[in-house]
This record gives sequence, C-alpha cells and structure tokens, in this order.
Amino acid sequence: MGNPQTSNELATKTPSARMVDTKLEVVVIPVSDVERAKSFYKKLGWREDADFTNGNDWRAVQLTPPGSPCSIMFGKGFTTAKPGSVQGTFLVVDDIKAARAELAEHGVTVSEVFHFEGALRVSGTNGRAAGPDPQGKSYGSWASFSDPDGNTWLLQEVKTRLPGRGLSNLDVATLTQFLREAEERHGEFERTAPKHHWSGWYAAYLVARERGRTEEDAAKDAGRHMANAIQ
Repeated sequence: MGNPQTSNELATKTPSARMVDTKLEVVVIPVSDVERAKSFYKKLGWREDADFTNGNDWRAVQLTPPGSPCSIMFGKGFTTAKPGSVQGTFLVVDDIKAARAELAEHGVTVSEVFHFEGALRVSGTNGRAAGPDPQGKSYGSWASFSDPDGNTWLLQEVKTRLPGRGLSNLDVATLTQFLREAEERHGEFERTAPKHHWSGWYAAYLVARERGRTEEDAAKDAGRHMANAIQ
C-alpha cells in the first residue's frame, strides 16, 4: 500500500470544477391570512409576481421588494411553519432615514433608527442603542418593522459594500438583453435630446430594468434622470 496522500496534495491534483451558481431566489414567509399579508406587502410597494391557487385549499403568492433579486412567497396550505416565526430578515437600503420615512408614509409601524452595542441580534430589542451608528459606518445603522403576523424585518443601511459583495444578481444573458434594449431606446432618446453622454442614460435604464420596470417605463426613468443631470 502506498503512502496516504494529504488532503492538500489531493486538492492540488484534483481538477477544480466551476462553482455552480446557487442564487437565493425566494424566502418563504408563514402567514395566517393570505389576503391580509398580500395587502400589507403590496402597500410597501413590493411587486406582485404571481398569485397561484387551486381554488380550494392551496394558494401561493410571490412578491418582490423594489430593487431586490430575491422574492418572498406565502400562502395557504403552502408551509407548515408557524405564522410569525420568521424573525429578522434583512432588507438592505442605502439611506436608512429615507427608507424608514417611506415605510411610515405607507402606514407601517417602524422603529426609530438604532445601532447595536455589542452583538447583533435579529429578534427582540436587547443590545439596541438609539440613533444611527455613531461613526456613520456602513452596515451599522438599522430600523425594524413587523408584518401583521409578527414576522420581523430589519432594515440595514449599507452605503459602501465590503470587497466582493456586489449589488447585482444579473446574469450575462439578462444583462445582454438589457444592453440591447438600452441601445435601441437610447437611439430614440438621442434624436431629440440635448447633448449628453450616453453612459448616464444607459445606467439609469439598466437600474430601472433590474428593478422590474418595463422597457417603456425604464426609458422614461432614464429620460427624467438625464433631464435632471443636464440642467
């Protein structure tokens, strides 16, 4: 019998396969009243993607927060998890005060902005200190709210990402499609628009499309963005 190989030697000799993309697509939220939950999340401005039912004892609703590559799903006969048992799901925002104010405008009861003194906790209020992070650090300022069943959400302010933590979940095929759309739509805009650099229009269009806007609405958003930029 030959000498046993170390794990490092095996790792060196074994060809490495490409990592398969495993994208987080849906988070299941257990609720007791589907219509009430749907009304609540749509009130937040979350896009309704689907509402499936067999007409009797099963139903599944999917919605997506603005700008999010991940959706939520809830329903009837869909999960055995206890309603209200999902605690502290993160929603990342770039301006915690603006995000909190927007929720309040929608009639949502949302906490004041806080930061943690010591360990992060996703349930309860232990360790929370009033006000944003004293140093204004990214990832350090929070707010929280609950849905009607008591499932809780944490708003986390991320102004600058840690290295390697990108914002986009676009794949090559989708980005290619969006770029081709942008090229065609920008040509229509450019014929009558004042002198400008194409990059600003493209950027606004791509962001709008990634957030679920239609081609027409994305083009309008890009036009408004450029109108403000050119002033």
